[in-house]
Amino acid sequence: MSPNHPRRRFIGGVTATLATAATIKWATRSAYSQTYQMPRFAYVGSYTSEERNAHGTGINVYRIDPNTKNWLHIQNVNLINPSFLAADKTNRFLYSVHADQDYASAFKIDAESGQIQLINQQTTGGTNGVHLAVDQSNRYLVISNYASGSIASLPIASDGSLLPLIDLFELEGSTGPKLEQEGSHPHHNPFDPEGRFFVVPDKGFDTVFVFRVNPNNGSLIPAEIPSVPSRPGAAPRHASFHPVLPYLYVINELDSTMAVFEYNSGTGGLNEIQLLSTLPRGFMDYNTTAEVSVHPSGRFLYGSNRGHNSIVGYSINQMNGMLSPIGWTSSGGERPRYFGIDPSGTLLFSCNQDTHTIVAFAIDQNTGALTPTGMFVETGSPVTIVFI
Repeated sequence: MSPNHPRRRFIGGVTATLATAATIKWATRSAYSQTYQMPRFAYVGSYTSEERNAHGTGINVYRIDPNTKNWLHIQNVNLINPSFLAADKTNRFLYSVHADQDYASAFKIDAESGQIQLINQQTTGGTNGVHLAVDQSNRYLVISNYASGSIASLPIASDGSLLPLIDLFELEGSTGPKLEQEGSHPHHNPFDPEGRFFVVPDKGFDTVFVFRVNPNNGSLIPAEIPSVPSRPGAAPRHASFHPVLPYLYVINELDSTMAVFEYNSGTGGLNEIQLLSTLPRGFMDYNTTAEVSVHPSGRFLYGSNRGHNSIVGYSINQMNGMLSPIGWTSSGGERPRYFGIDPSGTLLFSCNQDTHTIVAFAIDQNTGALTPTGMFVETGSPVTIVFI
């Protein structure tokens, strides 16, 4: 077994086989359109525990005014550390993982009011869930367990509830040289645009793992080449696929860099082709990165810096996927752990964890530059947003 090969722990006797499939041609995907509607609702997760010095109150739900774009608070659901949220493919159900806990929660979304109601909770087979994503079939929820170094698969019932854990991968590899890399720390598990493969940046192992979900039984299957290394001490954290072109962008937390990978949509293969800083020249203070996201148009990429407290923007070369810096914009607060781009592609919202605000920025559709709109939301320790 290779040093960075994942180890399966089978749950309930699940088995799987690796099948070969034809390469998907992303060029057939629909082009970006600025006619996408503005979202009606925003769901904000937060840190709540004293151990994290947090001031959040769980999940807060907001109605978005279609004219002013202002957010009206309509609901609070008091939960422990709902640190990342994800909606299913129909936008009828919402799911949450919980920092420092060992379970995930399922909620039903009321289509008219936007309010949510808890359906049930299930164990994730590990601790400190940090990310989750629903697979292409809308039947399985994949979760990254940061503290225990594992990836979990939970079935989703027809009523949106979570069924018991069906598969678990415990990741194996070599730890990085820095203090926060004492073991495996998977931090993200986004699916590619076709929903075929998902990637898992592992902050502790300086590795990006690649998997797919067996649609028949929910088992987790490693790609033909199951992982690629990052630079020692880089600590890959989050990743974002280009919506049309075969490129993946990975933000590295501990060395404040952005990596560009060529992506083979048929095999899940990755090949790093560029690495550049997320910081402006001359900045020497302590910094870690957090979120990364490609603009819906595929023309721009954004990442967040915690320390420099900024959102860095890049333009994306549409011929080769390479990045060129656009500039740095203050996040409008401290420690931007997360930011979200609304589905219309016109606004970016920075979650400033330590100053308890969500700050809105207008996105220039020609240059990618960010401009504060003056709109902000005061809410305790915000760390994630889902738009419906």
